[in-house]
Amino acid sequence: MPWRPCHAGSIVMRVTVAVAACTLFVGVAGAGAREQAKRMHDRIAGVPPTEAVLAAMATDIAAGRTQAAALRAMDDPAFYTVTLKNMVTPWTNRDQSVFAPLNDYTATAIGMVRDDVPFNELLSADILYVGAAGLGLPVASATGNAHYDELESRGIDLRTGLVRTTQSAVYGTPSTATAGVMTSRAAAQAFFVAGTNRAMFRFTLLNQMCANLERIQDTTRPPDRIRQDVSRSPGGDARLFLNNCVGCHAGMDPMAQAFAYYTFDEAQGRLVYTAGSVQPKYAINIDTFRPGYVTRDDHWDNYWRHGPNASLGWDPSLPGSGNGAKSLGQELGNSDAFAACHVERVFRTVCLRSPVDSADRSQLSSMASSFRASGYRLKQAFADAATYCMGD
Repeated sequence: MPWRPCHAGSIVMRVTVAVAACTLFVGVAGAGAREQAKRMHDRIAGVPPTEAVLAAMATDIAAGRTQAAALRAMDDPAFYTVTLKNMVTPWTNRDQSVFAPLNDYTATAIGMVRDDVPFNELLSADILYVGAAGLGLPVASATGNAHYDELESRGIDLRTGLVRTTQSAVYGTPSTATAGVMTSRAAAQAFFVAGTNRAMFRFTLLNQMCANLERIQDTTRPPDRIRQDVSRSPGGDARLFLNNCVGCHAGMDPMAQAFAYYTFDEAQGRLVYTAGSVQPKYAINIDTFRPGYVTRDDHWDNYWRHGPNASLGWDPSLPGSGNGAKSLGQELGNSDAFAACHVERVFRTVCLRSPVDSADRSQLSSMASSFRASGYRLKQAFADAATYCMGD
C-alpha cells in the first residue's frame, strides 16, 4: 500500500476524539467520586448531603482522603440524632427496642462519640451529658426523664446542644460509685429495678461485649460464689445444675457482686446507692440453698480470666478483681470483646450488612486495632467502616 500523507482534517478528528475520551474519563471519575460520597454520607448520617458537602467529600475521595470525607459526613446533625441514637437506644432497655425515648444513657454515649472521649470509659467514668443551659430545658434530674424528653421533642441538635458534666455533680452519686452508663438513670431503671441485679451484668455483657451468656457459659469454673437463690438440684436433678446453671452463674455471680450496693427505687424514680450496705435483693430466696454464697460486700472477681472465656481478651494490666461497679466497668471496657463488639456494630450500621467472609473478618480485626490505637475514638471506627464499604 502506497504511503499517504495525513490530512489536516484527520489530525483534527483524532485530537478531538482523544480530548472527548479524556473528558469522558474525567467525567466518569468525577461521577464515581460523587456517587461514593453520597453513598457514604447517606450511610453515616442517614440523610442526603448538601451540595457543598457532597462536593467537598467528592474532592476528598478523588484525592484518596476517604477518612476525611467520612468525618465530613459525621458533621451532619443527623449522625448524632439519627444514626447514633438508633444504634445506642437498644442498649438502654430490656426489650432492646430502638423505639425508646432519649435518655441520659443515650445522650451520654452520643456525647462521648462527639467529643472523642475514649469509648472504653463508657462503663467506668464519672460522666453525664445534658442539654446546654441556654436551651431552657427542665433541670436534669435523678428522678425523671423530662429534661431529655424535651431535648428530643424540640428536635434540638445533639451535635451542639449537649454539654459534658458528671453524675456526681448532677445526681449526687459519689464519684467513686459512678460507672459510666451503668449508673445512668435509664440503665438503673431498666436493669437494677427489682430482681437480683444480675440483669445489669447480663445486659451489659450483651450490649457492650456482644456476649450472650448462653453462648459463653463455662461449666468448668468453681461454683463457690453462686448465691443461695440458685437451686443445686432444679427439678430434683443435680445434673441440671452441674451441666447448665453452673455455666452462667459461676462466672456471673462473682462479677455481679460489684452491684451489691445499688438498686432502683421505683417510688423515688431514681438510682439508690447504699455504700457499705448490701441491698436486700442479694438475699432473695436464701432458703433455696442455704449453704450457697452470702453476699457481704461489693468485692468482685473475674473467674473467666481462666478457661474458655479467657478468649474474651481480658487486659493483663488489670488485676481481674476489685470492689464496686467502676472497677468492674474498667475490666469489661478494656477487654478485646468490648472493642470487637463495637467495631462490628459500627460495621453493620455503615455497611448495612453483616460481615460475611474472610475479607470482612480481616477488616473487623483491623478496625478493632485502629479503634484502640486512636484512643478508643468511635468516629475512627465509623471512618474505617465507611472507607471499606464505600464501593458496596
